[in-house]
Amino acid sequence: MDINKWKSVAINITDYKLLKGLCKEKYRPPGQMISKILQVYIGLQAKKNKKTVENFRKKLLNGDNNDDGARSKKS
Repeated sequence: MDINKWKSVAINITDYKLLKGLCKEKYRPPGQMISKILQVYIGLQAKKNKKTVENFRKKLLNGDNNDDGARSKKS
């Protein structure tokens, strides 16, 4: 599997069961459901921040929020 194209994440079991339930109801595999949920959420956040979806996506992909695994310490 290409690690530059695919990533795995750990979620708690309750959220996993909810995801599986949504997938079954909407006839989507988990990966597609997560993508759909993200797209809807990004649209809502872009509207809230008064930005276009494309500009908000670029900010998330290229901005300071893209640490790709680096953890910040809370004070």
